Amino acid sequence: MTHPSPAPSPSPPAWPHCGHGATGADPIGCRGVHVGEHPACLAHLDEADRVAHLAALAPGADIDHRGTSFTPELLDRLLAALHDSTTGRPRIGAARFGGASFSGDARFGGASFSGGTRFGGASFSGDAWFGGASFSGDAWFDGARFDVASGLGPLVCGDRVVLDGAVFQQPMVAEIAARRVSCARTRWASTATLHLRHAELDLRDAVFEYPVLVAARLTPFPRSGPDDLPPETELSGQDPGVRLTSLGGVDAAHLALHDIDLSGCRFAGAVHLDQLKVDGWCTFATTPTGWGRRFPWRWSRRNTLTEEHHWRTRTARHPARARGWAGPPQDAPALRPAAVAALYRQLRKSLEDGKNEPDAADFYYGECEMRRHDATRPRAERALLTAYWAVSGYGLRASRALVWLGAAMAVTFTVLLLWGLPADDPEPTITGRQVTAGKNITLTADTPDPRPPDGPLGERVTAERIDKALRVVVTSVVFRSSGQNLTPVGTYTEMASRLAEPVLLGLAVLAVRSRVKR
Repeated sequence: MTHPSPAPSPSPPAWPHCGHGATGADPIGCRGVHVGEHPACLAHLDEADRVAHLAALAPGADIDHRGTSFTPELLDRLLAALHDSTTGRPRIGAARFGGASFSGDARFGGASFSGGTRFGGASFSGDAWFGGASFSGDAWFDGARFDVASGLGPLVCGDRVVLDGAVFQQPMVAEIAARRVSCARTRWASTATLHLRHAELDLRDAVFEYPVLVAARLTPFPRSGPDDLPPETELSGQDPGVRLTSLGGVDAAHLALHDIDLSGCRFAGAVHLDQLKVDGWCTFATTPTGWGRRFPWRWSRRNTLTEEHHWRTRTARHPARARGWAGPPQDAPALRPAAVAALYRQLRKSLEDGKNEPDAADFYYGECEMRRHDATRPRAERALLTAYWAVSGYGLRASRALVWLGAAMAVTFTVLLLWGLPADDPEPTITGRQVTAGKNITLTADTPDPRPPDGPLGERVTAERIDKALRVVVTSVVFRSSGQNLTPVGTYTEMASRLAEPVLLGLAVLAVRSRVKR
């Protein structure tokens, strides 16, 4: 049989290697690790020695074939030697395939790995089939290269699946159920779909050259037969959802997320977040709930980014102010408010493009919060944002605007009732004079200025005055003039209410619309 050799490397591997086929151009030769006491790898053993070695293997044995070149036939012989008659599957202990190369299809489907599994630096020139494979320990595919792979999984791993640095050259679908899946520094040179279960996913520094969908699968992967997929016994009792931990260093223009928990995701360092597709039931972190124990305040309920949580815990002047906000891990960078505001702005655009107006409104709130706390912005801008926050929660808190509207109407009503309405409505008087020569009569109508009320304040509260004050207040909310005679104090009060109260009403309407807009 013939065996492909990995591309020549100027440096030898770290393990004792076969060296078969060494030439002047490639003085190292085959990089395959020695098999036992033999000075050759499994691919270049004499046939008699290969048969003896495979016959000595038993189900559950540890295997080490780093740097070895595998054809489909050789891989099938290796897995057949590890076949467990009780389960009908290959059963492998610790497996080391780092730097190995697989020509044709590499079919590990149904295999059970009970120890640590390493595929670091392995290359797959055909399809890599892991359908139904189970991993009790860590599964490392870091640095592997998949040139023609169309499917990876379904995999079931009791701990980690590591694909760090792997390269996927062709369209593929990966189906993985594991506690943690690491895809740091992976390169996706074609379209791909990742269906995950139970997983905590890391996508730091991944490169997406084509559209890639990451989706949570809430139901177990389909089984075409009773033995084609191992049960998820080691993952039982865990939430089947998927939690994304980081997008740092990622160009998110080609990335789509579906039903992913983003409450702990760190977006700092990612670019083109405004083009990120967020679909399905994707959840974000939220503000703390309940009232503060030391100070009488309550955070308004909204979606947030974990970067805001980290910033608030770092900058809290009192521990009570940081209660309920998630603290930053040690490797999290200390972001300034301007950087967090930029993250909110880009993700708000992404949600708006996806017609998710309510969550986009929450991110607008977060953006304004960071701008308000940004010491590099002009004081006038920060003061304006503070007033906007206090009056209506940046136009997103209808209850706050309505409270201020009610307070403004109450003040207007009180001022009009006690000082703004005259003691009596002035009666117009007519005066005239007659010019005898021309027999002309000149008449002049005049209304005296309203007389301010006098006497004790309690005597001014009458049913008639209450009715008049209410009419003025209600008409002021809709920019209308009541036509009621008023004292100078009442005139200026009405002018102020006709300016402020409609604005407050408009902010309340705007806040409601932001929550129901489609």
